[in-house]
Amino acid sequence: MKKSQNSWKRRILLFFISQSITLFGSQLVQMAVLWYITLQTDCGGWIAAFSVFSYLPQFFISFIGGVMADRQNKKHLILVSDGLIAAVTFLMILLMPHLSSEPVFLTALLLMSFLRAAGAGIQNPAVQAAVSQLVPEEHRMQYNGIYSAMQSFVQLTAPAAAALIMTSYSLRTTLMADIFTAILGMGILCSLSLPTEKNQEDPSFPLDKISVGICYACSSGTISKTLLIYSLFLFFTVPAGYLSGLYVSRVYGNTYWYLTAVELAGFGGMMAGGLILSFWKHNTCYNTALTAGLTLFGTMAAAMGLVRHFPLYLLFMVLYGVALTIVQTALTAMIQKNTEASMTGRVFGLMNSLYSVCYPAGMMVFGALADKVPLQWSMIVSGAALLILSCISYRNRELKTDRF
Repeated sequence: MKKSQNSWKRRILLFFISQSITLFGSQLVQMAVLWYITLQTDCGGWIAAFSVFSYLPQFFISFIGGVMADRQNKKHLILVSDGLIAAVTFLMILLMPHLSSEPVFLTALLLMSFLRAAGAGIQNPAVQAAVSQLVPEEHRMQYNGIYSAMQSFVQLTAPAAAALIMTSYSLRTTLMADIFTAILGMGILCSLSLPTEKNQEDPSFPLDKISVGICYACSSGTISKTLLIYSLFLFFTVPAGYLSGLYVSRVYGNTYWYLTAVELAGFGGMMAGGLILSFWKHNTCYNTALTAGLTLFGTMAAAMGLVRHFPLYLLFMVLYGVALTIVQTALTAMIQKNTEASMTGRVFGLMNSLYSVCYPAGMMVFGALADKVPLQWSMIVSGAALLILSCISYRNRELKTDRF
């Protein structure tokens, strides 16, 4: 029995490592391309185009990726999508010496980002669905926390690595580093055996299977309410989270030190939150964790809009990052618990699509408001909204029982 437990634990940790390595390469490319476009153009239009090309494809492709994750071998799906993403990057490396015109080169970078995002839309639902198969239900909160900590560590270190490579070498070298990480991550995944489930559905791929997944998610009270909370949560994280750089530059000063400190505090808090959850063994009280995370999150969002001392702001940002990981992990675990195995990929595909919509929507709304009203007002209002959301979560019976 103990040998069996050690077997699945070793397998899931190696799986997490393989995905963290490929994520590191993806973050390298994303940061490098964003910085290159920013420095070369100094144009908001090109930067906005990069954001659209990096997120919009996932909205459409995640639906299809979710269906594929439910109907095909998840390991093969992850490997194929990883391979295609690496192939697109390698093609860009080969084309770079022949793209002499700056507008043509920037357009090629946007196209590369579009295709890479499409590949991620196929890969992400398969990864999330595979975790449901690999980890027993009573350990999902703990191991989702471990994975969140690893992802946060990657997001913390990748920008620094990208800056180092871009400063010392070139964009082309950064893209080559992504090829190396893809090969390494795929090699680890190839050595693992992932459990497979027999699917009773027709092996064809009709588009109506997408609508079946959406109808399934909407018909389940627990899943639909979990996804609604997830959507609102993403929307209201924008003022205190994604617009933190703008807020800090306006209130505390437009220096690299302040901006870097905020990024380190946020990602450090996210990593700490994952480590905290990694010690929650045999914990299935997902809604308790969700309510606590939302309460802390909303409180910190409002508090950061009220304080005027930068060290105190950084402390609140660390706690904000801890709460962010707790909320995201609890929501993921609730989806994993309450979704039938044959629908897991489609529900996570829908979840990824919601992210691709709610985050840009929040940026559009609160970004525009930031030029009309003080940003701290939006932070306080969003914090209050998140506190109300935590009360709704706590009082909802379907979420409280964690059952269908």
